[in-house]
Amino acid sequence: MSGRGDEIAANLEAVRRRIRDACAEAGRPEDDVALVVVTKFFPASDVRVLADLGVTDVGENRHQEAEAKAAECADLGLRWHFIGGLQSNKAAAVAAYADVVESVDRAKLVGPLSRGAQARGAEVDVLLQVSLDPPGADHRSGAAPADLPDLARRVVEADLLRLRGLMAVAPLGEDPRTAFARLADVHQELVREHPGASVLSAGMSGDLEAAVACGATHVRVGSAVLGPRPAVQ
Repeated sequence: MSGRGDEIAANLEAVRRRIRDACAEAGRPEDDVALVVVTKFFPASDVRVLADLGVTDVGENRHQEAEAKAAECADLGLRWHFIGGLQSNKAAAVAAYADVVESVDRAKLVGPLSRGAQARGAEVDVLLQVSLDPPGADHRSGAAPADLPDLARRVVEADLLRLRGLMAVAPLGEDPRTAFARLADVHQELVREHPGASVLSAGMSGDLEAAVACGATHVRVGSAVLGPRPAVQ
């Protein structure tokens, strides 16, 4: 393996070890948490290295880059997660290659995603992105918890969309464990109404342990595996 391959392999093993240790600390089986490696700004060659190392799920934030990379790596049989902010006029195009869309935070996205899935002829898994910020805060993307029941209903009623759970990002400046504990409560409410929505995508390079402690089933890790993001030209 190349020097770059050795670097990725060492980083990946370190992250996998962190996940195993976090699962042990939480009293969960070590295979209870799936890793999504975020490859934003990194080349398709890195995606191929990851696939060789057994990574099955990769995440992308930007449609144009994701579309091109998914096409270039179509032979690898990966599951592509779209995790970035999603514009309604790009949603159908995203559904043409993304197996999982983790950033559905408003009803306006549901129709275009469904049309894209129908054009592709394949189901698309949907995670509702929920905001963990206090009401009125200048928050990152995400639906208010109170809006989730209606949004979930719309996804369930849409053709070829499958409601699979929730995604969230810990607010800046707050203890992630506190934020993810709130997320776990919101998730329990969703699962009571939609038992199949068992996925909880939370935790990144800096806070994956807190997410695992609070029940995350998937963590989204970029820099801890691939290193600092390259400068954008």
